Amino acid sequence: MTKHQASGDEASLLDYLKALPQYLLPHHALSAVMHRLARIETPVIKNAMIRFVIRHYQVDMSLARQSDYRAYPSFNAFFTRELKPQARPLPEDPRVIVSPVDGAISQLGAVREGRIFQAKGRDFGLQDLLGGDAGLARRFEGGRFATLYLSPRDYHRIHCPMDAQLREMIHVPGRLFSVNPATTRVIPGLFARNERVVAVFDTVLGPMALVMVGAIFVSSIETVWAGEVTPPSHGAVQRWDYTPGQWIFRRGDEVGRFNMGSTVIVLFGDPRIQLWPGLQSGAALVMGQPLAQAG
Repeated sequence: MTKHQASGDEASLLDYLKALPQYLLPHHALSAVMHRLARIETPVIKNAMIRFVIRHYQVDMSLARQSDYRAYPSFNAFFTRELKPQARPLPEDPRVIVSPVDGAISQLGAVREGRIFQAKGRDFGLQDLLGGDAGLARRFEGGRFATLYLSPRDYHRIHCPMDAQLREMIHVPGRLFSVNPATTRVIPGLFARNERVVAVFDTVLGPMALVMVGAIFVSSIETVWAGEVTPPSHGAVQRWDYTPGQWIFRRGDEVGRFNMGSTVIVLFGDPRIQLWPGLQSGAALVMGQPLAQAG
């Protein structure tokens, strides 16, 4: 049995049966409804929604800066809750590159011939993922990637894996298929089909990108420099350029958040960056744990 098979990458008939109806769903309309529901401030409604998620997903509220769920003004405020400062310590070695999120590793490895591995028998084009920008895709050829899936129980803020300065942001419109492990196994090019926000950074170790992928019921993606990027969703790729030094981030600084959960794909362009030894598909990480290092 191969490592990918052992980690649950083999698609089943049930996976296909679950995924097929998603092709017919009005993805953006459903997400718009969730966007409104998540911002209802009526106590009896928002408290019931929050209690359900805490109980169903066994959310550990002791890690939150505000542990009383009733104090959150809306479900969305709870979902994007801030953690206590000591909840996610960073490694003492400043050279260690850390996970930007809490989540599970979907896949990780090298970018080969412009392709990224998605699941057994499936990959997708890096150029497609990056909104069709061939020049940008070439900067990551031969580099490394890690795809991190955030479940509803996870912390949903996104942090900078290493010291970096923002170079560019790209909003790529698309569908909003679910990005859970079952769907990832069966929908071709899933992450290059869903709506996404790409943040491109310069670092001392070359280019780095955080690709924030939307999904069904992910009502919005926002960044600290632009606020809510989506919604609304636009019909064409949009780009924003930033001057050097305009937005500088230190390792562990918050860069964005999902208003509901999804997936982040981390890209490193320098092949000397090596993924942290022992990491493999299916492993759980929390923000601040080692993800990579300079080889």
